[in-house]
Amino acid sequence: QVQLVESGGGLVQAGGSLRLSCAASRTIFSDYTMSWYRQIPGEQRELVAQITRRGSTDYADSVKGRFTISRDNAKNTMYLQMNSLKPEDTAVYYCNAEGPHTSGWGQGTLVTVSS
Repeated sequence: QVQLVESGGGLVQAGGSLRLSCAASRTIFSDYTMSWYRQIPGEQRELVAQITRRGSTDYADSVKGRFTISRDNAKNTMYLQMNSLKPEDTAVYYCNAEGPHTSGWGQGTLVTVSS
């Protein structure tokens, strides 16, 4: 099973930026579709951004124009560049990988945006 570790979360003021990373191990990274989800306590986990094996991307309407998802298959790492952060972006962000036969989740990293 793919193992995922997120990093880069923290406290930032509204309008600031953060860069999240998701490192994968014990897998063929290029075979996986990679996604970022986020979850606020008491609310459902929602898809934020997704990048396919070919590099095609998709974003939630709430983050379009502000967030950028990317992947480096050679480094087995996925990134989420988060700009113009808003208080409503505050959540635990999770990395997800989906492959032909397996899938996995990271432990999550907390992003807190203050106003």
